[in-house]
Amino acid sequence: MKVDVIRAEHAGFCFGVRRATDTLEKLVSERAEGERIVTLGELIHNEIYNARMAARGVETVEAESIDALAASASEGADVTVLVRAHGIPRATRALLDAACSAHPHFHYVDCTCPYVTRIHQIVQENNGPDRQLWVFGTADHPEVVGILSCFDGEKHTFSSLEALERALADGTVSDICKKTPIVVEQTTYFLAEWMKCQEFLKKVCTNAQIFDTICNVTELRQTEAKSLARACDLMVVVGGKHSSNTQKLAEVCRSEGAQTLLVEDAEDLARQMPEQACQRVGIVAGASTPSDTIEEVCKTMSEIENFETLLKESFKTLNTGDVVTGVVEHVSDTEIQLDLGAGVTGYIKAEQITDDPSAKLTALYKKGDEIEAFVIRVSDVEGVAELSKKRVDSDKNWQNIVAAEETREVLTGKVVEAVKGGILVLVNANRVFVPGSQTGVPKDGDLTAMVGQEVSLRVIEVKPGKKAIGSIRSVLRDETRAQEAEFWATIEEGKCYTGVVKSMTSYGAFVDLGGVDGMVHASELSWKHIKSPAEVVAIGDVITVFVKSFDAEKKRISLGYKTEETNPWNIFTAQYAIGDVATVKIVNLMPFGAFAEIVDGVDGLIHISQIAQTRIAKPADVLEIGQTVDVRILDIDYDKQKVSLSIRALLDEAQADAEAMPEEYAEEAAEAEAPAEE
Repeated sequence: MKVDVIRAEHAGFCFGVRRATDTLEKLVSERAEGERIVTLGELIHNEIYNARMAARGVETVEAESIDALAASASEGADVTVLVRAHGIPRATRALLDAACSAHPHFHYVDCTCPYVTRIHQIVQENNGPDRQLWVFGTADHPEVVGILSCFDGEKHTFSSLEALERALADGTVSDICKKTPIVVEQTTYFLAEWMKCQEFLKKVCTNAQIFDTICNVTELRQTEAKSLARACDLMVVVGGKHSSNTQKLAEVCRSEGAQTLLVEDAEDLARQMPEQACQRVGIVAGASTPSDTIEEVCKTMSEIENFETLLKESFKTLNTGDVVTGVVEHVSDTEIQLDLGAGVTGYIKAEQITDDPSAKLTALYKKGDEIEAFVIRVSDVEGVAELSKKRVDSDKNWQNIVAAEETREVLTGKVVEAVKGGILVLVNANRVFVPGSQTGVPKDGDLTAMVGQEVSLRVIEVKPGKKAIGSIRSVLRDETRAQEAEFWATIEEGKCYTGVVKSMTSYGAFVDLGGVDGMVHASELSWKHIKSPAEVVAIGDVITVFVKSFDAEKKRISLGYKTEETNPWNIFTAQYAIGDVATVKIVNLMPFGAFAEIVDGVDGLIHISQIAQTRIAKPADVLEIGQTVDVRILDIDYDKQKVSLSIRALLDEAQADAEAMPEEYAEEAAEAEAPAEE
C-alpha cells in the first residue's frame, strides 16, 4: 500500500529566525580580516544550524564574557556580537551598550525577533508599582527571562491555566484588586491553552490588561499541525530538541492522538521510524529548522515509503528458483548431473559447488548421493536446470547474518552489484542490500564506482526470505568518531600534523587533520603580510602544521604553519653580520633613502647620505627599482629587526685603496686600462 506523505505548507524558518540567520550569514561572508563574529547565546534553537555556523568560525558566548570580549577588540581585530532571536535581559543590553561606548572596535547587532521586541515594549510601558506582570510560558526559556527583566515589580510565570489557578488559590500572587495584572504570552505558547486562559481571565480577573502576543506564525503552524494530526496516523515533527516551538508542535500533534516522532534530521528519522505500516504521514517543522533539513527528512520519508519496492527489485536475482534435492547421476571434475524427477535433469558446475579450485569433484561425490541445491535457471524446452549448491550452503552462514543484526557486529564483504536504490554486498555467500542513503556516497553519487570494493557494514534489518539490509555509513560514522576521540585524547600544544587544506576564507585556511579540522589564521601562514591565504596555500595542498592552542569542548583548533626555521630574519642573521658586503635588490625609493631586499622577507635602508659620495637631491637620481647593487652592512638592530646599508662605504673604500696605491703601480694600472694604439 502506498504511503501518503503530506508536508505542512508552513514549515521552517519564520520571519524572525530568517531575519537573524540572514544577518549572521551576511556578516560572516563580509567579515574583515581578523574580525571575530560572536553570538550572545545560541542565535536560534537548532543545533544543526549552530554547528554549521561554528564550522565557519562563529563563536557562541554568554553575557559573562562581554567585558573580556570588548577588551580584546582592537584595530584590525574587531569583535561583532549578535543578539539572539529570543532577545536578552535588560541588564545584558546595558552591558553591551557600555562596552560599545568604551571600546570603539566592539560592536553588537540586535537580531531580536520583532515580536519579542514588541513584548518588551509592552512590559516596559506598563511597568509600575500598582501593577504585576503575568507571563504565560516556560520560566527558564531565554525569551521569557528577557521579558521578565523589563518589569521591576511583582512578576510571575505560568506554564498552564492550572498553574494560574493554583497560584490564585494559594495566594502566590498579590491581591489582583490592588495590583492590576499585565498579561503577555511567550511567542510560541500553546494556542489552545491560551484560548482557555483568556476565557478564565475575562471571568475571574476582569481588571487584567491582556495582550495577545503569541506570534501569528506560531498560531498558523500549530493550527496546521492540529489539522494534519487529525488526518494522519503518523506525524513527523522536524526541529531542534531544545526548541520551544518545535516541542509545542509535537505536543499539539500528540494531543490529537497521532503517533508523533520529534526528529532533528534525516538520520534521526531513520533511527526512530516505527516498524508498523502507516497509510498517511504528516510532516511539520519548527520555526528554527533549516529548509534543507526538512527536505532531507522528506526525501528519507520517501525512501522509506518505497522501501519494499526497492527490496523486491534489488533481490530479484536471489528469487529466480527453488531449493530442490536431486540424486547424483554422473560426476566429473567439471560438473555434477542430478536427477530432479519429473523428467528434469539438473547440473551443477564446479564453481557453483566449491570455491576451492583444487577440489576434485570425483573424490567428493559419487553416483547415488543426494544433493540439495538452488535452481539458478530452468529450461522447460530442454528439460534441464542450472543449479547452485553454494547458495544452499549459504544458509549455514545466514545465521551469522541474523546474529550480527542483534550484536551490531561489523561484517566485511565485497560489493557485487549496483542496483536501483542501492548496492548488493556479498557477505559469506549471502547478499546484503545497502540503500543508497546508507552507502556513505553523497546524494546523486555514482554507486557503480563501489562495485568490486571490499567494504565493512552492519546489518540493520533482517527480512523474511534471507533478505538483509546493511549500513556502511554506520561503520564509517563509528570509525570517524573513534578517530576523533583518539585525536582529542592525544592532541597537545606544539604537536605537528600533516593535513590537507580543505577550504579557505579571507582570514585563514581550514586544514583536515584526519577527520578533525583546524584553522591556520592568515597571520600564521607567512612571515610577510599577505592579502589572502591563497598567496601561500591552495585547496588540496598537503602541509605540515603544529597546534598553537585548542578547545576540546568546543572542538576548535588553532594551527600554526610558519616556523622559526622559515623566519626571514633568522635566515638573514645566520648569513650576515655587521660589516659584511651583500648584493641587494632595490625594492622601493623614498625621499629619505632606498629600501633594498637583502634576503626574501628582509629589507634594509640605504639612507640618502649613504647612496653616493657626493650630495644628491633624491635617491631616484642614482638608483631605480629592480637594480642590483653591492652594499656594506653598517648596523643591525636585532630588537627592532632593522638593517642599515651603505653603497657609499664601498665607494669610499675603493677610493681610499686607489689613493694608497704606489705611483708606479698607478701608472701601470692606467696604461693597462688605456686603449691599445692602432
